[in-house]
Amino acid sequence: MSDATEQPAQQVDADAWEKACAEDLEEERARRRAEYGPPPGSAAEELKKLVDAVTDKLSSVQAPFLGPVAQGTAEQVAKQAVRQARSVIEPVIDRNADVFDHLAAAGNELLAAYRSAVEGQERRWTQRTQEPAPPKGAEDPKNPKDDGPGGEPIDLD
Repeated sequence: MSDATEQPAQQVDADAWEKACAEDLEEERARRRAEYGPPPGSAAEELKKLVDAVTDKLSSVQAPFLGPVAQGTAEQVAKQAVRQARSVIEPVIDRNADVFDHLAAAGNELLAAYRSAVEGQERRWTQRTQEPAPPKGAEDPKNPKDDGPGGEPIDLD
């Protein structure tokens, strides 16, 4: 057998393995999407979702203490402010999507460091409280029952 006949067979096997792995990966992703919902997007996409949610909430807020005329004016002013803020924020998010991803990763690292510090401290606190305390009378050679009201020993004779 020559090398020329073995090469296509190896190439077919590599392609079959790659396709099988891709299929398995896609099936796993579909299972996870079905079980957990869609995966979170990038930090920039999540920030845009947050801006959208805040925008929707601000536009639906009504001030009960304002009259009907003032309420309409306040809503228009709020909507205009939200539109202006969005027009400023969205281009920044789009241009710097990778920066927000790095900030999100740094935040995760800080959270992990904080958790580690807190867990270590909690472990030390719980270990201290789990050790049995010595009885009070055992350490103190002077028995407090012998003291009178003024802190002086009572003579029982």
